[in-house]
Amino acid sequence: MSLEIKHHLNTLLVQALQQVAPNEPASLIVLERPKQAEHGDYACNVAMQLARSLKRKPRELAEALVAALPASDWLHSAEIAGPGFINLRLQAAARQNVVRSVLHQADRYGLSGQGQQQKVLVEFVSANPTGPLHVGHGRQAALGDTLCALLASQGYAVTREFYYNDAGAQIANLALSVQARARGLTPEAAEWPADGYRGDYISDIAQAYLAKQSVGNDKVATVIASGDTNDLEAIRCFAVASLRCEQDLDLQAFGVRFDNYYLESSLYSDGRVEAAVQALTAAGKTYESEGALWLRSTDYGDDKDRVMRKSEGGWTYFVPDVAYHITKWERGFQRAINIQGSDHHGTIARVRAGLMAVGRGIPAGYPDYVLHKMVTVMRSGEEVKISKRAGSYVTLRDLIDEVGRDATRFFLASRKADSEFVFDIDLAKSQSEDNPVYYVQYAHARICSVLQQAEDKGMALPVSLHTALTSDPSALDLSALQGPRESALLSRLGDYPEMLHDAAQDLAPHQLAFYLRELAGEFHAYYNAERVLVPEQDVRVARLGLLLAVRQVLRNGLALLGVSAPDKM
Repeated sequence: MSLEIKHHLNTLLVQALQQVAPNEPASLIVLERPKQAEHGDYACNVAMQLARSLKRKPRELAEALVAALPASDWLHSAEIAGPGFINLRLQAAARQNVVRSVLHQADRYGLSGQGQQQKVLVEFVSANPTGPLHVGHGRQAALGDTLCALLASQGYAVTREFYYNDAGAQIANLALSVQARARGLTPEAAEWPADGYRGDYISDIAQAYLAKQSVGNDKVATVIASGDTNDLEAIRCFAVASLRCEQDLDLQAFGVRFDNYYLESSLYSDGRVEAAVQALTAAGKTYESEGALWLRSTDYGDDKDRVMRKSEGGWTYFVPDVAYHITKWERGFQRAINIQGSDHHGTIARVRAGLMAVGRGIPAGYPDYVLHKMVTVMRSGEEVKISKRAGSYVTLRDLIDEVGRDATRFFLASRKADSEFVFDIDLAKSQSEDNPVYYVQYAHARICSVLQQAEDKGMALPVSLHTALTSDPSALDLSALQGPRESALLSRLGDYPEMLHDAAQDLAPHQLAFYLRELAGEFHAYYNAERVLVPEQDVRVARLGLLLAVRQVLRNGLALLGVSAPDKM
């Protein structure tokens, strides 16, 4: 139900509590939706909570509270059930009012200022620039972009950040792989790097590098003869730049943008890694053992101390991560959220331990993590394991090209992050109610069709009424919306603002996809059971108003998912 209704009922109960038990805090009043519709629209157990401290029987206290409830045009009845529950039932007018709220607020419906412009940094995708983006990166992109939109809708000042792991062993292997291809080697050759990358994209980069460096007619021969393939640093830079460009193009095709890009290499060149290690050492949180440098991470709840500098030299994976997250804190982001694959689970405790150990006021639990599990891609009942170009996995571009951006984004954001996800290509391309994105988009297109029919038949809402709604929502008479399917739709529309709040609070973008599927289902059931363009003007106007509100909320929700709302399908 709408936050407006919930707030109204809460105010009534607070006023009743002030009469019955004026010394008790209003925070004890909690409204919940009963699991069974016959128990009313809302239930409150405040009488049961207060009975012991007030030394009164719960039912007797509930009766007193109900008797003290102020009169309200929105409250139909308040009944006492069981040991002392107060069940509240709404008047139809309360449900109907949500249509006015939606039409009056339009694309602002569901937005909130609760975040008070608190700065939040959301880091997601953060792919190593060693190959094309795979479907796991796509899931991160869909989840991260939707979460950013949800947080922004609730009044947070969100910054989207991509962290490039452009240093370390994987980048060195990338350079060696491109060098080998440039010299004419194939992955089957004995001289191929042991940990080299084998996809066709390596050959593409090598050919582009040779073409860029060469002169004369025999380009490849000239470059090899001139020794340019020995310049491993130049190859590394070229390969990283090429793959960064490709990843950027893939993300643009996916409709995902970033506000900032942060390079791992800069942590070393700017001295931030060394500074972080020095800070940990100065704080007495490190020690030397067996030729390695260790972090006393057990002081902060880790199951064992962790190696920072290996005995053979070089920092372990989490050390630059600690330095990177110190920069997040120093940049004023008191809240940071990382969306990463579940394989990063092992680094959480050590990164948080390192951040607390530097002694700069960084709290326990910083940053927040949303870890997602793998995506399995299926076609014709069989798993699709590789892309010819990538050589070992399915790329994000493969999915976009196969099923389109809308279906890819909706599907990848539609499950809890910590659940395994099967991406069924056949389902994503089907035009059926089993395909959630088609089902939701079709609801929007269907409403557009009805509204166009109304206009063609001279039965549309008067222009004057549309104009009036922007300043006086009460101008729309909705009293004819009394049927059970209409009530279900009205209730679902009212759920939207609270759903947005909860999804942002819980870092759970999938809740938005779930909601849109449920709203579409309520609409399709209503459309199949009721006529909208009926002769009776009061009924027709009310139903058209309801459809306009449903269309608006579908459009608002799809926009947050980064999915289009087509007028025709």
